[in-house]
Amino acid sequence: MQKKNFDFWVGLFVLLGAAALLFLALKAGNMSSLSLDQTYEVTTRFDNIGGLKPRAAVKSAGVVVGRVKSITFDDKTFQANVTLELQSRYQFPKDSSAKILTAGLLGEQYIGLEPGGDTANLASGDRIKMTQSAVVLENLISQFLFSKAADSNGEEKK
Repeated sequence: MQKKNFDFWVGLFVLLGAAALLFLALKAGNMSSLSLDQTYEVTTRFDNIGGLKPRAAVKSAGVVVGRVKSITFDDKTFQANVTLELQSRYQFPKDSSAKILTAGLLGEQYIGLEPGGDTANLASGDRIKMTQSAVVLENLISQFLFSKAADSNGEEKK
C-alpha cells in the first residue's frame, strides 16, 4: 500500500514537470497562442522586410498587440505582403503607420505600429498604407564606406 501511494506522487510530480516544460517551450518559441483572444487581420506592404518572420511580435508603445500571421511576395508590385493578426481589444485608427524595427542592435525584428489621428478604426481586411521598410545593416555599412571613399578621393584631388 505504501509503494502505491509513493508511485502516485512520483507520477503526479513527473506530469507537472512535463506540463511546466511544455509551457516554457511554448513561451520561448513565441507559440503561446493558447489564449482565446479575439483577433482581426490587417495587411501591409513593405519594399524590404529584412529578417521579419511569421509569428514576430507587433508592438505599439512597447506593448505586444498582435503577431505577424503570414508573409507573401506579390510578383506584380514586387513587394512583400504582410498579414498582421491584431488583438480585438486594441483598436487602431485607419491612418496608422507600420514600420519594421529591430530589438537591440542585432536582435529579432518586429513590426511597430504608430497610431494615427483618424476617427474611424481599422477593421478586419483593411490595409495599412503608410509603411517603412526594414533598415538593412549591410546597406548602411556600404553607404558609410562609399561616402568615406568619395571623401578621401575628393581630398586627394585638391
